[in-house]
Amino acid sequence: MTPPELPLTTAAEALETRIRRRLQRQHFMHHIGADLTRIEPGRVEAEVLLQQQHQQHGGFAHGGLIATLADLVAGFAAVTLAPEDVSLVTAELKTTYLRPGVGEKLRAVGWVLKPGRRLYFCEAEVWADEKLIAKASATMAVVETQG
Repeated sequence: MTPPELPLTTAAEALETRIRRRLQRQHFMHHIGADLTRIEPGRVEAEVLLQQQHQQHGGFAHGGLIATLADLVAGFAAVTLAPEDVSLVTAELKTTYLRPGVGEKLRAVGWVLKPGRRLYFCEAEVWADEKLIAKASATMAVVETQG
């Protein structure tokens, strides 16, 4: 017998609660000032208000910050589809920088292309204000939680 399906709002709230609980352990994300602003099954968005510590020597958003945001949203997009008893880690991340990150805020959007039992294939975009500055593809690997 299958359990009854939750109403859409309850399912969405349960997903957000589950993801926000996992976010508590994302210390690096908090360190850079990132915040998840949208959580849906297979899709996550995050923002960072750009500050001086996020800049490289030329005053642009540091490439490491941009790649980190792409990794973050791609990974959490996969987490939204993964069973609760598994963890995901990045197996591969390729980031292509399209233009310098200049502006007041970075916004990253990540989504799952193909979920699997062992691997999740994802993509991400990073925007500085309203300009696309980077695209990324990521592979997330399932890691069984040790009991």
